[in-house]
Amino acid sequence: MNPENTTYTVRFPESGKSVTVKAGTTVLQTEITAGMVPDAPCGGQGKCGKCRVLLDGEEVLACQTQVEKDCEVRPVLEGKKRAQILNDGLFRSVACEPGSLPEGTEAPVLAAVDLGSTTVVAYLMDGRTGELLSTKSTLNPQRQYGADVVMRCSYVLEHGPEALSSCIREAIDRLLGEAAAEAGRRKEDIVKIVMAGNACMHHLFLELPVDTLVRAPYVPKVKDTVKTEASGCGIYVCKDAQLIWLPNIGGFVGADTTACMLAAEFDKREELTLMVDIGTNGEMVLGNCKGYTVCSTAAGPAFEGAKITCGMRGSDGAIDHVYLENGEVKFHVIGDGKPAGICGSGLLDAVHCLLQTGWIREDGYMKEPWHFSDEVFLCQKDVRELQLAKAAIAAGVQLLCRKRGCRIEEIRTLLLAGAFGNYLDPDSACGIGLLPEALRDRIVPVGNAAGAGARLAVLSEKEFARAEDMASKAGFLELATEPDFMDVYVDEMSYAKEDCYGI
Repeated sequence: MNPENTTYTVRFPESGKSVTVKAGTTVLQTEITAGMVPDAPCGGQGKCGKCRVLLDGEEVLACQTQVEKDCEVRPVLEGKKRAQILNDGLFRSVACEPGSLPEGTEAPVLAAVDLGSTTVVAYLMDGRTGELLSTKSTLNPQRQYGADVVMRCSYVLEHGPEALSSCIREAIDRLLGEAAAEAGRRKEDIVKIVMAGNACMHHLFLELPVDTLVRAPYVPKVKDTVKTEASGCGIYVCKDAQLIWLPNIGGFVGADTTACMLAAEFDKREELTLMVDIGTNGEMVLGNCKGYTVCSTAAGPAFEGAKITCGMRGSDGAIDHVYLENGEVKFHVIGDGKPAGICGSGLLDAVHCLLQTGWIREDGYMKEPWHFSDEVFLCQKDVRELQLAKAAIAAGVQLLCRKRGCRIEEIRTLLLAGAFGNYLDPDSACGIGLLPEALRDRIVPVGNAAGAGARLAVLSEKEFARAEDMASKAGFLELATEPDFMDVYVDEMSYAKEDCYGI
């Protein structure tokens, strides 16, 4: 028999699934084929170690191991971990005026979807009253092709868009069905969907070319509002339902930032306000009703646990907070069980505490790894990864201030959007230089502001128009082409405690 035509059966006992693949197929690709949605933060390059599985009882990296016989694959950690996904955000009441809706249902339902790089949240509202009917969330299945948007774009450039677009469309279609069932409504009653997400999520969902997103000057192919039929995007709701994407602004500042600006009402704020959504891409807005500037900085996935040796998302088993008690390092684990890893908020706390004890120097040098348990530890590489991420955010804040001609001290409010911003300890964030020390007492977590903005936009045509207006008027700062960016970025690498944000 020709070895190239040899096939093997791979069983996944935990899910009851099995699949037949050709000899030489990686275990990771086999998991994807079987619909397992594995974690592969490094995009299958064998660098992160997060795709470990038990292959016939032997622990291997799924992305680096080929199927060479009939076999059985199990997760390294038995049981499914429940991820913490933030649904609530800065929502305000508005009149339910969604405009003309398709006929065919006496009980119309409106949907808003926040499509994030890591998580997806869907909201259903009554199309007559605006009442919130249900909220459902899930992890973004595109994570099996890489944790960050650059890896996903690279995959598309090499293999085409179908794999990434189809998996996210199917996930959203399924999520809307689950939300409708939970609300006691029919999925076919969903007559209008408004979506928000960063420019990469926008392009991947719509199968738009992503080549301009990964090369300077990083311009999205489409910035304006996109209106299309939901069914044409694999979202099977009311047959004439519209699916509408809020507009992108520029670079990696996408429709999610537009939604955040709407939720925070930047067009009405009198005082100087800074809004930061800290994630793989750190999006920021600085200004007030007199004008505002936006930017995005590539912080990388460290805040979400990727590229951290024992890093993981905020789910059961994750160390989410670390603190000092009588000079001794203590920690809390989500679910109160044995630690399985450390998530972003715990990483910030840990580095802050170890800086205070002298275990980590202000230049980031770590004399030796710090162990929370036999299996979970923090090492030098992890401290450096956080340095890179926090410097990117800090540099973005500083250059935004320079662009607006203001000083940090003039900012009256710092709005922290997104899941990571909701769970982090402001003392730790300011203590390591991620956020300005001068703003420590002005930090206000606003939760999932992008989801809140999408909800407002689908409920009210006036609110949608406000969002479009804000997006069109926002000044855009492309940090990658700023001549001073690298100098400021290097300056912000230090974990020094003193405030270095005066401009």
